[in-house]
Amino acid sequence: MSYSNMESMLKPSFFNTTDNDTVKTMMSTVVSATLPKTSNTRLTKPVNFTMKHIKETDPHGTLSCVYWKNTEWVVDGCYLVQTNSTHTVCSCVHLSTFALIMQTKPSAETSDSLLELLNTVLVSVGLVFLSLTLLTFAVCRRHLRMNNTPRINLCISLLLAHLIFLLTQKFIHYIQPLQMLCAVLAGVLHFFFLSAFVWMLIEAVLLFISVKNLTKIRSKQKEVLGWKCLIIIGYVIPLVVVGVSVGLFPGGYGSEKCWHKMERGFNYSFLAPVCVILSVNVIIFVAILFMMRSALAALNSSHSQINQTKILVFKMLVQSAILGCPWILGLFINGSPVLEMVFLFLNSQQGTFIFLVYCVLNQEVRQQYRKWASSCCVCKK
Repeated sequence: MSYSNMESMLKPSFFNTTDNDTVKTMMSTVVSATLPKTSNTRLTKPVNFTMKHIKETDPHGTLSCVYWKNTEWVVDGCYLVQTNSTHTVCSCVHLSTFALIMQTKPSAETSDSLLELLNTVLVSVGLVFLSLTLLTFAVCRRHLRMNNTPRINLCISLLLAHLIFLLTQKFIHYIQPLQMLCAVLAGVLHFFFLSAFVWMLIEAVLLFISVKNLTKIRSKQKEVLGWKCLIIIGYVIPLVVVGVSVGLFPGGYGSEKCWHKMERGFNYSFLAPVCVILSVNVIIFVAILFMMRSALAALNSSHSQINQTKILVFKMLVQSAILGCPWILGLFINGSPVLEMVFLFLNSQQGTFIFLVYCVLNQEVRQQYRKWASSCCVCKK
């Protein structure tokens, strides 16, 4: 027999342990097991029963199978057999009222405050540089010898994703009780982060077509795909992925941090497409390098074009690393504070790295910056 809301009466704090500094959390509903027509609760053989988790487990927490005895939760005669992210199997030598309780060490509030402050500062810096990158692309669009539609939309996707992430984490205590809002925000974050990778893939495909056709780097959009068609492809693909994820795993969005839940590997609805896109990008870059090698031998008069293509390929490789490495690193964090800090820095500074690669290291953009600086100096005089 299962009792709903019984944990509000038989609180996990009634579980007395030698370490009273731990935080105790009820991880299952309270259930009772009895045998008809007998008052004997002792069993000749242990009985196993499976408890479904009602909250996400902490990798550093300790799970305990407990039963209610008089006025407290105790573990006498009960032990944990096995556990995973969603269920735990307990075994007891008697029948009673059972529950699953997790003990965790209280988090250091000072450390959390510093991490939250660092997160706010780093993400804000990344947003500033993403805004500067978009402003540069908008002002210098006539002077750049390349199709900037994918790159502009990549920056827009990252800007919106990081902005929504920053606001969500800033007001997480107000958003968490609103499960529907939390789930919607998680889905929107999934969409924008994934769309950034799709735009990166589109940029690699356009470069591949340009090199294959031996056209100039400044290939017009209509020669390959119109900007309207690119917009549709760039945003429909992530929208389909999010829609399929919702259809296959209802309730998969909306963890405690308003992101993917870990149940049934739902986080791979984001990581799997990312890994596929990164793999395809590597294949495309290798193919481009082979085509450029043959083009160098055949076209002695096009050295400048080939050199520009080499630079563009290098920048896109760096861009792939900037976008992909933080999320791949996220797979190995597993509670490590050092890896968590590295992930936070790399992920929040994607906009800064993109600004450095495509603006600061771009000769055409630097020339425009010098013109603007000269104009400002003249105006002041």
